Order: sequence, then C-alpha cells, then structure tokens
Amino acid sequence: MKRTTTVIILIVIIVAFSTALIYLWQKNQEDPITYSSESPSHQTIVVKTMATGSIVPKEEVLIKPNISGVIEKVFIEAGDYVNRGDLIAQIKVIPNASTLTSAKNNIASNRNALQTAQINLETQKAIYDRQKELFDKGVIAANEFDQVNNSYLQAKQSVEQARINVQQARQNYDIIKTGTTSGLGNIAQTQVRATVSGMVLDVPVKAGNQVIEANNFNEGTSIASLADVKKMIFEGKVDESEVGKIKEGLPLEITVGAIENETFDAVLDYIAPKGVAENGAIQFAIKGTLTQIDSTFIRAGLSANASIILDKADNVLAIKEALVQYDKETKNPYVEIEVGDQDFERKDVELGISDGIFVEVKSGITKKDKIKVWNQIQGISKFSQ
Repeated sequence: MKRTTTVIILIVIIVAFSTALIYLWQKNQEDPITYSSESPSHQTIVVKTMATGSIVPKEEVLIKPNISGVIEKVFIEAGDYVNRGDLIAQIKVIPNASTLTSAKNNIASNRNALQTAQINLETQKAIYDRQKELFDKGVIAANEFDQVNNSYLQAKQSVEQARINVQQARQNYDIIKTGTTSGLGNIAQTQVRATVSGMVLDVPVKAGNQVIEANNFNEGTSIASLADVKKMIFEGKVDESEVGKIKEGLPLEITVGAIENETFDAVLDYIAPKGVAENGAIQFAIKGTLTQIDSTFIRAGLSANASIILDKADNVLAIKEALVQYDKETKNPYVEIEVGDQDFERKDVELGISDGIFVEVKSGITKKDKIKVWNQIQGISKFSQ
C-alpha cells in the first residue's frame, strides 16, 4: 500500500515538473515586450461644441397692401433683385356697396353744408357792407362794427372749411371706389411698391388672388417677402448640457450641407434665456451673424452646422492624450521619456487644453523628447518591430 502511494506521488511530481519545463520553454520562445515611442508636435488645438440649425436672412421684410382688393398683376418673381420703391404688384379694388353708398351720402351731406355756409356768408357780407357804410359816416361805434366784422370773417372760414370737407369726401369716395384719387401721385394705394431693397425670397400670391389690407385688427396678406441676402445669420439650438459652456461673442465656424469644402465665420450674438422641451431634452435657441459672405451665395433656409469655439491654442507643443499617464496617488500627469534602448524615465508635465485627441503640453518636455507608448497592444508592437 505504501509502495503504491509513493509511486503515485512520484508520478505527480514528474508531471508537474514536466509541465513547468514546457511552460518555461514556451515563454522563452516569445519575443520580449518592446515599447515604441512618439515625439511631440506642434498642433492647433480647438475645443468646440456643435449646434444644428439653418441659414436665414438677418432681416426679412413682408410687403403687405394698404388696401383690400384683387391682385391684377404681379411684376416680380422669387429670385429677383428689387430696389426700394420698385413696383411689385397692382391691385384692383372691388368696392363694398354699403361703404360706397355711405361715402356718396357723405359727399351730399357736405355739399349741403357748403351751400348753407355760402348762404350765411352772403348774409354776413350784406350786413358787413351796410355796417361799414354807417361806420365810415360815424353813425355807429367801432365796437359795434368790430362785432359785425368778426361775424363776417367767421362766415368766410366756415365756407372754406365746408369746401375742404367736400373735397375730402370726394377723395374718400374715389379711394373706396377705385383705390386711388387725384393728388396721391406716387403713393397711389393700388400700386404695391417695395419698402426696402433686396432679393425677392417668396411671392405667395398671383394674379386673381384676393388680398386684405394691413390694419389694427388684421396683419394683412403678404404679397412678397424681401431680404438682403448679404446679411445672413445662423439660427440653431444647443442642448442644455452645453449651454452653460457658451456665451455671446464666441466665434462660430459654419458648415452648410449644400456647399461642400467651405466654412463660414460667424459670431455668436444671441442665446435664448428660456429653453424649449424637444424630444425629452431642453433646447436653447442661438443666433450667429455670418461675416464676409460676399463671394458666396447662400440660399435662405439651407441646413447648417455650427462649431462653437470654446477655446483655441494655435501652434502649441502637443502630444496625443493617450500618451499621458496619471500618478495613482497624486493624480498628477506624467509621461515616460526614452533615455536609452527600451529604457524610459518619468517626467512630470503641465497640461493645457485638450480636444480629446491632442493635449497641449505647457512644460516638462521638449519637441526632441521621445515618449513611451505605454498602453500599446503587444501584437501591434511586434508588427511594428
């Protein structure tokens, strides 16, 4: 029994020893781990956040009529350039029967008032002539003559006012009936003219459409929309997680989906004070004015993305963020510098801004140093050798 146990123990020892020998032989066949290195370089590091939106005119003007009627003719189309005062459309007025009748009755009423005033003037003129003759002979006193003179002057004023009222009533009747009248000249209300210079973005009406005048109770029908396409802005939205990082005055880099390989500069000049819930997240509206777009025509409404530049360092010494290590106790950053063949030395560094790929190195290393790639994959290292 004892002899059997001894044999088993010897077999186990032999197997374990053989296994250890095989393991050591395999390890000896493996190549030793070698580390590659990289040198710092000068980079421009930009820290930015993104916003999506569109390009729209800074000021878009809606042209509305000041009288209701039917569009008789439209003289422009979308894409045309117009100057202030150019004719846009002609309106044909269709008068309201009730309003027309009221205006006609108003003319008759003012004519009657004029006739009454003229009769009163003739009466006062006769009294004045008689009293003046008596005054010249010294029969009546000056005070009595002054009273007659004042009455005569008031009668003349009443006649003039009555004539003005008749003229105004006639003009009002003509405007209601035809949309214009004598004396209006270039401001005839049937002619709709551009109030600003710019490009015609849209003409939502055509000949035969009925339009309503702009007044205190109705914003009126838009006949055309005009804008200066050289003054465009970016309108977009940023998430609530990013809005705390931005402020007015930051530079923007705008990319337009329909215009390839071109970036437009802008300045952030508006951040909404109140957010709006969209798809379960709070979004804040932003606006940025584009600069120097004279050489490129950007159509209004094109979708665009804006890179909001939070921080930027031009041509600074930088290394890949993956090369940086951190002390387990102090959490201070450091790198390992190659001082010999596969011999590295620790160097503490002071870091600046990072874009997630490159990080600025303010002090601790020079451009000539070679930095250990400490977290490389062994297979890649062997391949590189």
